[in-house]
Order: sequence, then C-alpha cells, then structure tokens
Amino acid sequence: MQLPEMKWVLNKCPKSEDSNLPVMSLENVAAARAFHQGFPQYSVTPLADLDAMAGRLGLGGLYVKDESYRFGLNAFKVLGGSFAMARYIAQQTGRDIADTTFDYLTGDDLQKDFGQATFFTATDGNHGRGVAWAANRLGQKAVVHMPKGSTQTRLENIAKEGAEVTIEDLNYDDCVRLAAKEADETEHGVIVQDTAWDGYEEIPSWIMQGYGTMSSEAAEQLRALEVNRPTHVFVQAGVGSLASSVVGYFANLFPSCPPTFVVMEAGAADCLYQSAKAADGEPRIVGGDLETIMAGLACGEPNTIGWDILRNHVTAFVSCPDWVSAKGMRMLAAPLAGDPAVTSGESGAVGMGVVSTIMEDPDYADLKEALGLDGNSRVLLFSTEGDTDPVRYREVVWGGAYPTEDVER
Repeated sequence: MQLPEMKWVLNKCPKSEDSNLPVMSLENVAAARAFHQGFPQYSVTPLADLDAMAGRLGLGGLYVKDESYRFGLNAFKVLGGSFAMARYIAQQTGRDIADTTFDYLTGDDLQKDFGQATFFTATDGNHGRGVAWAANRLGQKAVVHMPKGSTQTRLENIAKEGAEVTIEDLNYDDCVRLAAKEADETEHGVIVQDTAWDGYEEIPSWIMQGYGTMSSEAAEQLRALEVNRPTHVFVQAGVGSLASSVVGYFANLFPSCPPTFVVMEAGAADCLYQSAKAADGEPRIVGGDLETIMAGLACGEPNTIGWDILRNHVTAFVSCPDWVSAKGMRMLAAPLAGDPAVTSGESGAVGMGVVSTIMEDPDYADLKEALGLDGNSRVLLFSTEGDTDPVRYREVVWGGAYPTEDVER
C-alpha cells in the first residue's frame, strides 16, 4: 500500500508588523519560569542528546527536550495553564505576578482575596489535565470538555484531579466554543484556552508565556552542551500556541541570527500549513472530524496571535500523515547505542519522524536543501508528551501500528 506523503511548503507569506513578538519577550518568559520554579514539583526536564542518531542521519547534533517528566503529568501543557491562571488571579487581586507565588495561591489568603472561580477549557487530554491539576491545587473548580474520539484513559486522568469532565460529540474547535459559552454563563467562570480569537487574547498570551519555561530550560541545557545556538528548531503545532511560543522565544533570544524554524502538523488538521500555502498572510481553518493519532495536534483553527508570529519567522510548514509520528515514536523508544531512550507519545514524536524522513528519504531532498540541513546542523526537537495514552503507545511501539515504508518492505 502506498503511504501518504508528507506535504511541505516554504513560507512566502507577506510579513506583518510583528506586533505580537513581544508577547514572548525574554522578560515575560523569565517571569513565567520564576513562577514555575516556586512549585515544589518543579524540576528541569531532561534534554536528550542523541549524538549517535545525529551521526546516522548526517547531522551535527540532535537534541530532544523530554517533557514526559513535567510535574509528574507526562506532558508540558501544565506550564501554560498554571501560569495563565496565576496571571488571571494576580490581575483580579491587584497583585504583581512575582508576588503571586505557589504558597500564596495555595494558602488561606487566596480564598479571602479571590474566592473561587470555575475554569473552563476544551482539550484533547494534556491541556485539560494541566488545568485540572492547577485548579485542584489552588482550591478552584475546573470543567473540561473533550472532543469525540478522546480516550477513556485521558478522561480518567483529568477526572482524578477533581474536574468535571465530559467527552462531547463535537470536534476540538466546537468544544472550545462550548467551553467559552459555558464560562460566559457561569458566575466567576473563566475560559482558559491556548487558542486566541478577536476579543480573547490576554489569557492565550499568558499560556504561551508559560510554555516559554520549556524553551528557556532548553536554551540553558544546550549551552551546557557547548551549543550556543541551535541552527534548526522543529516544533509541532495544533492551534499554534506552542509553536509560536517556541519560535517567539528563540527569535527574541537570537534576534540577529535566529535558528531556522520548521512547524509540523497532523495532516488531518493542518490549518497552519494551509495558511502558509495560501501565502496571503491570512489564517485558514480546517474543519471536519480531524481524525489523527496525534490527538494533541487535532485543532483546525489557528491561534491568531500565534499565526502572526509564525508567518513572520517560520521557514517551512510540514503536514504529516500519522505514520510519521509512529516512526518517530519507535525511533525514540529504541535508540542507537549510547543514546538515551525517550518515551514520546503521538503528538510528541512527530519531530523525530519528520527530521529522519527529510534526512534519509531522497523524495525530500529539495526540502533538506531548502532548510540547509547537513553535518553542521544542530537540531532541537520538543517531545511534548510521554505515553499519555499507554494503550495506543504500546500499539504503535510494540505492535507496529501505522507502519512506515521501511517496515512494509
């Protein structure tokens, strides 16, 4: 059977005024990281140095930020939700975010100063779990709506944090609309979503800044490996909040010589790829059921703030069939001798699948050349989740589900 190909397009969108890049300023990211460092659960997640794999693929270095260790939640998403909730509470109580510490948020003064809110969100799993986890620890309420096709395992992980959680007969973007409607109708209801639209931009900006903790850590870890600057950064996207957070941070960190940025999406929900393909600077929407194993990337409507950053700074957008992610999962789980193993879920491993395919498959030689990937390249990837759906993970890694052409041969 002929496997579907990765699709790619170089970014030829007209540049905007880049007015959203300051959202990811170094100062804003430093504030988010300082907030996260106050959590007793905080520790820097590992950066896997895949030196042997880099040599095999013909790269100068390959580094994978492993978010399966984040706060014991097996994914990075809690960084955004927790910081946004803290920023919202700080705003409502007239406090500086520097004074809105974990101790304050979990102490008696919070109830006196702020009371209790209900935080609404839509999620494919990891974001909702992070919001529920943060709400639980802050003595707040959480209501989480999941799109059709969500797994029972992911629902149960959210429910364990005390949230009210449902799986709706809706796709992700319609679940977002449902959560926003319910928040509007609820006294002290707040929508905490990492997608932005006209009139809803502040909280998504705070979520993006929260994600910046991950990039800040990675930059320090690369310097410890004597890599001052990654030449290439590959980052996956759903609505584009993570991608624009990563791209925005590194564009601010290296303003005169930014890395080459590549954004990757699930083929069934490639709204950013379609936006770049249209090349007029306007975001595009992808509808339908958005069926893909990359559940965390199954989002069809771009974050408007994020798209503005991406259109200005990304070199290429790649639309990926499910086999690309499955290939990456297996490669990270079974590393070459001397490299550490990385347990990476469906939405986390797509970068490994994309990079290895570009470097090894002659069908993508033009993309490899356009990106300037060679023996001098030092490539940074983000494994944004571990085995958040253990059954699916084993089906892919142990059972060989979604095989690559190499397996079929």
